[in-house]
Amino acid sequence: MDLLFQPQTVGKGKRIITPFTFRTYSMPITGEYQYSGLCYIGKNTAFIARLIRIYNKAYVADKLEHARNELLRRVDSSADEIPEIIICEAGFGLDGIRKFTNFLRQHPVLNSISFVLEGSNLQEKELSLCKKSVRVDEILFMDQCEDRDLKQKFQFLRKVKAKAAIAAARLAEDNLRYRRAGAPPSKRAFDILISSVGLLVLSPLFMLIAVAVKLESGGPIFYISKRAGRGYRIFNFYKFRTMYKDADQKIAALKHLNQYTTATAGPVFFKINNDPRITRVGRFLRNTSLDELPQLLNVFLGDMSLVGNRPLPLYEAATLTTDDYAARFMAPAGITGLWQIKKRGNKDMSVEERINIDIDYAANCSFATDFWIIANTPSALLQKENV
Repeated sequence: MDLLFQPQTVGKGKRIITPFTFRTYSMPITGEYQYSGLCYIGKNTAFIARLIRIYNKAYVADKLEHARNELLRRVDSSADEIPEIIICEAGFGLDGIRKFTNFLRQHPVLNSISFVLEGSNLQEKELSLCKKSVRVDEILFMDQCEDRDLKQKFQFLRKVKAKAAIAAARLAEDNLRYRRAGAPPSKRAFDILISSVGLLVLSPLFMLIAVAVKLESGGPIFYISKRAGRGYRIFNFYKFRTMYKDADQKIAALKHLNQYTTATAGPVFFKINNDPRITRVGRFLRNTSLDELPQLLNVFLGDMSLVGNRPLPLYEAATLTTDDYAARFMAPAGITGLWQIKKRGNKDMSVEERINIDIDYAANCSFATDFWIIANTPSALLQKENV
């Protein structure tokens, strides 16, 4: 019998999730890991003793965070052994359990493990609320189940989870093939025509802006960053530099000024009203959207399209890899898009609202929609807020 009690921590700086592979969070790597034993989260010694009789291997954690750390350690260790089922007492609160189940679903390995909520202490009202707000594989009452029934139920859940994992993997492969197909030829031809003409005609303006940026703050003329576009494809993103040098290193110090509401988990965007890192020339370039002109080169190279969803910095894209959010990456990255037309410069926009706009465009984009967005872009160029 192998019984491990927690807490146990994971070394700092370890990351086992590669954020830019679409839907791999729904694809368990079942062939590389052995499923054995169970993980119990709670303090009920009577239940723990019963489960030990059923399984030869078990590890027990008294807190959700301790269980999370141990599961990550096991995935990242050379043992390659993870539990075939996780049983959690309901006394940790709905919010904590919901965050833990989200963590499991977003992980490429742990999402293949059945998660069972032990609800013996739940009142009828609490049980009803739990069924509506927490996504678990099963809610059971151990004080009402025989050992044999528990074993059969756990085996059944394991089989169902394995079949669901295979179906999810096939769906992910189909989605990946669809995204790799790229933009329609007509859209690409239009992008090449407009971007090449734009780069040629606007070259004198490029020179004037370059001189202004250089004279005011020195440093590089262009701001080049890694961005994630269609299908999480990463590319070099070009803009005229509008901030002082080393502005990216000040994000942590200015996090409290972020206009997007943030939480401990979930998607993250970062934008500040009256950002102190912006230069005087940079503020003019942003308010007139002239800082975006170098992205015509991205369009010409095929990294972006004239119309699409904005390509995101990697730290933002890393928070949008679940099935609920990743649909926005099915559309090409664009200089302008539905978000700019509807909400650009709106300081009270929520994260969910922005993502929903992006998903709406990805689901309904067409050549006609692109022309409508281009026609309405000039009125959105002058922003109402300094963001």
